[in-house]
Amino acid sequence: MPESGGPARDDLIRAFLDGAGWAAATRAPLAADASFRRYDRVTDGDRRAVLMDAPPDKEDVRPYALVARHLNALGISAPRILAEDIGNGLLLLEDFGDSTYTRLLAGGADETALYALAVDVLVALHRRPEAEALPAGLPAYDTERLIDEACLLTDWYMPAVLGAPTPAPVRAAYVAIWRRALPVAGAGPRTLVLRDYHVDNLMLLDGRQGIAACGQLDFQDAVAGHPAYDLMSLLEDARRDIDPALAAAMRARYLDAFPDLDRAAFDAAYAVLGATRHAKVIGIFTRLCLRDGKPDYLVHIPRVWRLLEGAVRHPLLAPLARWLAIHVATDRREIPPCPAAAPQ
Repeated sequence: MPESGGPARDDLIRAFLDGAGWAAATRAPLAADASFRRYDRVTDGDRRAVLMDAPPDKEDVRPYALVARHLNALGISAPRILAEDIGNGLLLLEDFGDSTYTRLLAGGADETALYALAVDVLVALHRRPEAEALPAGLPAYDTERLIDEACLLTDWYMPAVLGAPTPAPVRAAYVAIWRRALPVAGAGPRTLVLRDYHVDNLMLLDGRQGIAACGQLDFQDAVAGHPAYDLMSLLEDARRDIDPALAAAMRARYLDAFPDLDRAAFDAAYAVLGATRHAKVIGIFTRLCLRDGKPDYLVHIPRVWRLLEGAVRHPLLAPLARWLAIHVATDRREIPPCPAAAPQ
């Protein structure tokens, strides 16, 4: 089967659209993301849809389809799947339009109202019992997976800025710190964790009320994990500065919805999961440039370092703060050199 770009892939896509009843449609590319997926807007007269093109040698569309259907069943708006060719990595999706949170905020939309709606989606999801919130077969966001992600800092970022691979004993000490800290993130009930819950992946949908007005775009990496993760992802955004007062108000909005929640345990999980995410993102943004030739994400690394430094102020993460001070001194927390970022 055609598994990458080129004429054969284009022929396969045309056949897919023809079979789905979109033979006369035109296609126009939509914004790319950090993955290997490609999105096209498909237009046929007054009809519009979105084509997800995910070559199966690079991506698997089955998790996306699973979670999309599950979210819609819960009353949370994900694009409806209009047609699918799972084996060839093609999905035809409901078109949510162009009103992403990112675009609305850039245009001066009510920031508080948009974030409040996003928080309310999480409240509604997290109020559901675990058996309802989680689709069958979803992988767990367990300690090993979180450690693997946190090690993107040692395996990609540190060699890039320090000029040499991270020594094995240094990396082992880093892993040991995480093994002591992460059990707080495994305690308590699990829920559906969308993982990339931030303004780039949220939309405001016309004609829908309540939480259904908040459209979800990116959830194919969803896992079963701690409720704190998506709230942290929303309020500690790698790509956007958020006023601390707004972040505090939205965190309070969430916590007020769960008056019986153990606040200290939640705060600890929030900090630990935030630190893992920020370490991961620093490594991923470095890898995107060095391995994939995508340098545009490097500009966000200073912000993510600030977020990581904030997370490790929690007492539970004092050993990680000391490790970072020794092995990635403050003056080395910089944008890494990357050939792909050089001016053309």
